[in-house]
This record gives sequence, structure tokens and C-alpha cells, in this order.
Amino acid sequence: MAGQISVTVTVNGRRYTVACDEGQGEQLQRLATELDARVARLAAGMRQAGQERLLLLAGLLLADELAEARRGLPPRNAEFPSRIENPVEGQIELHALARRIEALADRLRAATPTEEAPR
Repeated sequence: MAGQISVTVTVNGRRYTVACDEGQGEQLQRLATELDARVARLAAGMRQAGQERLLLLAGLLLADELAEARRGLPPRNAEFPSRIENPVEGQIELHALARRIEALADRLRAATPTEEAPR
């Protein structure tokens, strides 16, 4: 049975110490780096947002991607073919792309703070 180790990760300039199984530290670091990059992208698009809000939004976006993966949809960053042999398939892919663009626009509108509630 593997023992537990502590790994320190940094997200949005803040350090967190997290416990994990031996041998999982590198994967935990990679995941934290991905989360940090996503939080940084969110922070760049928002005027003022606290750490909790940024982490919440990043978590919701990741949960949405996971839900899409479970439904069998292609990843958001998947490349679409430049030439489609079957016109029906092309139309289906075009509709899927349009739905993803609309969903992304909805998420961006929802992620843009209109006015933060006083704390």
C-alpha cells in the first residue's frame, strides 16, 4: 500500500499544500498547472474577481467539459477537419460547432460579473 505525501501547488499566485498517494505528485502538479492556466485566463477577462470566484468558475468550466466528455462530444479545443467528404456529416459537425459556440457565448456572458455583491 502506497503512503501519503504532501505536495505544494500554486494556483493564481497562492500556494496550497495537498496530500496525495506516493507516485501521484507529478500528476497533481500537472493538474494544478492546468488549473492555474485556466484561472489566469478567467482572471484576464474579468475586472475584479476574488480567488474563490475564480476557482468556482474554473471548476464549473472543468465540470462542463467533463460532462461533455461523458456525453461523447469532442473536446472544445478539437480541430475540425478542413475538408469533409460526406456533406451530411459536414452539416452535422457544423451544427455541433454552432451549438458549442453558442454555449461558449452563454458561459462568457454568465462569467462576466455585472456587479459583485458586497461581502
